[in-house]
Amino acid sequence: MRALRIAASFLAITSLASTTASAQWRNRYPKLVGSSHHVYVEGYELPVVNAGVYDPAESPDGRTLAIASRGWIWLLDRTSGEARRVTRGGKMDSRPAWSPDGKSLAFVRDDGSTLAVVIRDMQSGAEREIERGFAMDPAFARDGRSLYYSSNASGGLDIWRFDLASGEKSRITTDAGMELAAMPHPDGRRLVYMVKAGGADQIRVRSLADGKETVLVTGPILAQMRPALSPDGSVVAYTYPGVKGWELRLMSVERPGPTVLLVARDNGLPLSPVWSADGRTIYYSESDAEQRLVLHGVPKAGGPVFDILVRHWNWGEPTGRVLVRTHLAGRADPTPARLSVVDQQGHPVLPEHGQPRSDGQNGIVFFYSPGEMELVAPVGSVTITAVHGLATPLQTETVQVTSGQTRAVELELTPVWDARAAGWYSGDHHFHLNFGGQFPLVPSDLLPLLRGEDLDVATPLIGNLANRFEHGDYWTWHRLDQAPLIRFGQEVRPSLGHTGLIGDESLFWPWTYGAGTQVYPQDDISNVDPLTHARREGGIGTYMHPVQAPGDPFVNAETLAAIPTELVADGVEGVLDAIEVACVWSDEIATAEVWHRLLSLGMPIAPNAGTDVMADFYRTPALGATRIYVRLDGGRQQLSFGDYLAALKAGRSFVTNGPLVELRVDGKQPGEILSRGERPVPFTLELHSAVPVDSVAILVNGVVAWHVKPTLVNGSQHLSGTVAVPAGGWVAAVALGPKTTQWPAMDSYSYAHTAPVWIGHVGSSDPVAARAAARDLLRALDVADGRVNTQYAGANVPKLREHFRRARATLEARAQ
Repeated sequence: MRALRIAASFLAITSLASTTASAQWRNRYPKLVGSSHHVYVEGYELPVVNAGVYDPAESPDGRTLAIASRGWIWLLDRTSGEARRVTRGGKMDSRPAWSPDGKSLAFVRDDGSTLAVVIRDMQSGAEREIERGFAMDPAFARDGRSLYYSSNASGGLDIWRFDLASGEKSRITTDAGMELAAMPHPDGRRLVYMVKAGGADQIRVRSLADGKETVLVTGPILAQMRPALSPDGSVVAYTYPGVKGWELRLMSVERPGPTVLLVARDNGLPLSPVWSADGRTIYYSESDAEQRLVLHGVPKAGGPVFDILVRHWNWGEPTGRVLVRTHLAGRADPTPARLSVVDQQGHPVLPEHGQPRSDGQNGIVFFYSPGEMELVAPVGSVTITAVHGLATPLQTETVQVTSGQTRAVELELTPVWDARAAGWYSGDHHFHLNFGGQFPLVPSDLLPLLRGEDLDVATPLIGNLANRFEHGDYWTWHRLDQAPLIRFGQEVRPSLGHTGLIGDESLFWPWTYGAGTQVYPQDDISNVDPLTHARREGGIGTYMHPVQAPGDPFVNAETLAAIPTELVADGVEGVLDAIEVACVWSDEIATAEVWHRLLSLGMPIAPNAGTDVMADFYRTPALGATRIYVRLDGGRQQLSFGDYLAALKAGRSFVTNGPLVELRVDGKQPGEILSRGERPVPFTLELHSAVPVDSVAILVNGVVAWHVKPTLVNGSQHLSGTVAVPAGGWVAAVALGPKTTQWPAMDSYSYAHTAPVWIGHVGSSDPVAARAAARDLLRALDVADGRVNTQYAGANVPKLREHFRRARATLEARAQ
């Protein structure tokens, strides 16, 4: 009889059973039709918030720059250097655009879940909302009679035109993909805009009469490309990736082809270029070494880049300061923390330096403090929320800020568990230092994040962004002498499934292959190659974000297609060290369904965890939002990367996005061995959690053998009982929480899963469970085989086909 699975037997007793559970983050803003990865849509295309200066727009008379800063629109007087705040309120404003007569300003307003295009009368201050949903990038027609903008009103993201007199809206573009940054040509007959569709990002010129188009620029995943049309319509300024950083270039609209390089520097990233009203200068913003956006200018003819400084910030109302200190209970010294601070209208209060980020799960703007930080805020109440990693329940304090004064506030953070004292160390083994975001980072920029999230080990992964293998020079950078430990790894990203390599001594080449790649689409390269490369060099190989679709992937052929093509074959043939069970961008329960079957087949595959955060994004979860805790041999001892990696591979661990679990089965912990089976055995489970937990279960070979609904809201609870174990197989614990989470968590439901305690010996199995697992995995292999036959039709790939043949033979033998 086929064994009951966790999706059927455990979810039925949790609050997750009422709807299809998914821990994969989907989207915060309205989902665009045809978009498969909203993390990139929201990460690359949506406005940012920073205490610096960004999104400049010069007034028609050239005397004033409209700028965005701190989530409001300001007017910067070019003569005096004073920036006067124009907009107010709790929402975040950006991307201003002037009307030709200088009497109106259009901009984007972000309420945390939708974007609106708003027009403001600059004399009266009256505001008119034009569109709400996923609406952005406003630009007035040169005659001032209409406004162009991007909107999801038709499901996708298209260019629309709004008639200012009649209020009539008309759709301009109808192609699949995203159409952005519309710029009306001064001849009134054409439109320059950007489109992202079908793997190609382009700048196009469109005839408004017949829709015919000319492509000016094209390339794959040009994440921060933004075009700007000169006032006379002859030249486009745009940002484009170079060899060592992004560049600012000029191209003729009428004679596209060769370009003029205007700005380039190592690791540079000029953002959102715009032209001056007289067409002589291009303005842009760029992040400095402290992730503060700085406004620059460069002559159209070329020459030195110059800074445009704000000499005085005129808030238009009194301000004061708040000094925020955080410390752990029982300690007087400051503790680094993740902070969210809002004024009495709910608007984010930002630090002068450092990169704010936006938590897409909870809709919170956050940043990191070293333990003490002073902030400027409007007079009135200010609310501070702080956490320190997953073990501290959120602490909130509200203080009154008075004009010209500094108000100090102290937040004491009380962890529900001291992991290090118990011999456990936490790590995030899947994130990217830079992946096309707005704030290029260097490795040392990770330290405030890791300290604020109480992480001990981090392995940022180098990988390809489309056809570019970026920041390979960081491979030899490491910090291994003191915690937090940092050592770069690699994500290899072929069509067969993404693998993560950590702890190996050299990069694996090629860094991508298989269907859809430009150079190696049908070469005889499989994931066996990078996985064995890592193992040969003393590292470990992991499958990354394996199953992204929610629910049980073994229901039918359609759901089985969610499993990466080569995962089953690699797991069955013993070349896989670990599987990323917990990741923000995949579903933990669905991934565990695959992992459980491999364990029940007797494959000692360790769990792993990582966020897949792009640390240079503004819109991104925190590092460690999904993480692994690893127990070193001998309990508490000096942390070293080698010992940590060995313990991770041995499965002395648990993965989590919130709950913290310590399991002992007859005194044995995950990664250890029960002396014998076929008997009732006692277990204890210490549950610690700063977020709600609905259900805890003990699994034996993937079947729920014991479960309970905990009573704790946050804190710790001791659980114990007895379970019957067979002669072989494995025992593990799993914890689940509600469908929505709260800080410190940033995933869509709470989840924790221990590595297995093995019965008899590592890799033992129960015949009944192994037979059922083999039959299910054979069905998954059938689907994967069909995909390989399609993707490699006519290709000479004997190694890949032999790998699948051996896996099939193994499963067929075990299924009898």
